[in-house]
Amino acid sequence: MKSSYKFKFFLNASHAIRWQDGIGEAHPHTYELICEVELKKFMKFNDVEDKVHEVLDPLEGQFLNDLDFFKETNPTLEKLTYYLFEQIDKGLTDLGCQLIRLEVGESPTRYFCLEK
Repeated sequence: MKSSYKFKFFLNASHAIRWQDGIGEAHPHTYELICEVELKKFMKFNDVEDKVHEVLDPLEGQFLNDLDFFKETNPTLEKLTYYLFEQIDKGLTDLGCQLIRLEVGESPTRYFCLEK
């Protein structure tokens, strides 16, 4: 039997998509993140949440295009999800647990999901 925990977070940030003929209009999102985490030992939920916030808090209110990672990478929902998965999983591994699934929504009807 497999078990996991889910945590929900929100991130307010803006971006502008780069197209072949230029850059689109900058616009904001309230991204919804659903992190599914496999805990390998008993731990406080706050410890997991704090690790995720270490990744999200510096991005809060930012224009994603200005961040080093997105200087050369188009800040699409998909690329943002890959970036967040890698960063969050790295922090959770330090705690002795792992991120097994991440869902990032840019609207209530559009999500991109990654699973280990």
